[in-house]
Amino acid sequence: MKKNLGTICIHGGWKAKKGEPQQLPIYQSTTFKYETSEQMARLFDLQDEGYFYTRLANPTNDAVAKKIAALEGGIGCVLTSSGQAANFYAIFNICQTGDHFITSNTIYGGTFNLFGVTLRKLGIECTFVDPEWDDERIEAEFRPNTKCFFGETISNPGGNIFDIERFAKMAHRHGVPLIVDNTFATPINCRPFEWGCDIVTHSTTKYMDGHATQVGGCVVDSGNFPWEQYADRFPGLCTPDDSYHGLTYTKAFGKMAYTTKLVAQLMRDLGSIPAPQNSFLLNLGLETLHLRMPCHCNNALKVATWLQSNDNVAWVNYAGLPDNKYHALAQKYMPLGTCGVIAFGLKGSKEDAVCFMDNLDFISIVTHVADARTCVLHPASHTHRQLSDEQLREAGVAPDLIRLSVGIENVEDIISDLKQAMEKVFSK
Repeated sequence: MKKNLGTICIHGGWKAKKGEPQQLPIYQSTTFKYETSEQMARLFDLQDEGYFYTRLANPTNDAVAKKIAALEGGIGCVLTSSGQAANFYAIFNICQTGDHFITSNTIYGGTFNLFGVTLRKLGIECTFVDPEWDDERIEAEFRPNTKCFFGETISNPGGNIFDIERFAKMAHRHGVPLIVDNTFATPINCRPFEWGCDIVTHSTTKYMDGHATQVGGCVVDSGNFPWEQYADRFPGLCTPDDSYHGLTYTKAFGKMAYTTKLVAQLMRDLGSIPAPQNSFLLNLGLETLHLRMPCHCNNALKVATWLQSNDNVAWVNYAGLPDNKYHALAQKYMPLGTCGVIAFGLKGSKEDAVCFMDNLDFISIVTHVADARTCVLHPASHTHRQLSDEQLREAGVAPDLIRLSVGIENVEDIISDLKQAMEKVFSK
């Protein structure tokens, strides 16, 4: 039977059999026993499915991966040790030295650095484009060696909405997949595959966990991109892999080629896996994701409305506001709500912004975001401090931008805390 997302959040991925635990167990083991050498050999040759070493597969990890794949409407999911690892694997699985890809310039600062600095050291070039540019200007950046287009459903920290359908069509016109980081929206509020996206990534550290208990990420494949139609562009998937006796992933695994290669090659060689304990904690968070996201969104809309009416606030960017420039896109892709993250700026100096944050009571100054607790950050001073002023402008990060992640506490208490902190700054 077809299940709703709330049911999948609780029951997806693990179904207890007679005498088995109702809750997903933690398979805290590095290795798994077999009775014959031939059984083990077939696993290493990808001829049989099973577990033999947790770096490649673990029952706890796999159950959670299946749940996330079901929530996104994908055919396969691979868990990673962090959201950064997920974005790296998603790109590196189809790019190699000499290749190129395109990304929105409004992405998270850490990902901006990963793409613009670290991948460049590996010989993979990235072009940053402004999603506000017209199609002609963006499409001029595609090259014969371009392998994908990347964006974030809701940009971190700016809160801009990515036009998924527009960029999916654009990517497909050039024979490449669209990869979307869906961390802030989560599959509860947005399912990018339904709008033409091919691959989704998440930092599961954020809303999926929801309680700041584990660091993790995931890569989800829709199974829809026709890799063999562009076989010359994607040799890693469409030509024999010498490290697996000449196996060709698209021929051997069909729609599962992308995720199988990601595990068989990248996890085998780089090993960015989550611990089973972390996956267990992530699963607990997923069980309430469908309940928490509406609360985050409802609280955030009330807070954003209050901020917009406050004389000490210079600007507010929250797509849930009816007069926001991204409101129409938000209604298209996320009619139930966007997320709990608000970007805003105070009237005054950078020092005023710092003073405001320092005077908050229970709202915490932390690097983290998308948590049950309300938290705040000044990106130009913290998460994006490695970027130059020019790069900050390119990424849409203003010097006065404050990122407020609205939690699920009582919203009146959240507003009261913001109010008293502002009064201490502006009553001088």
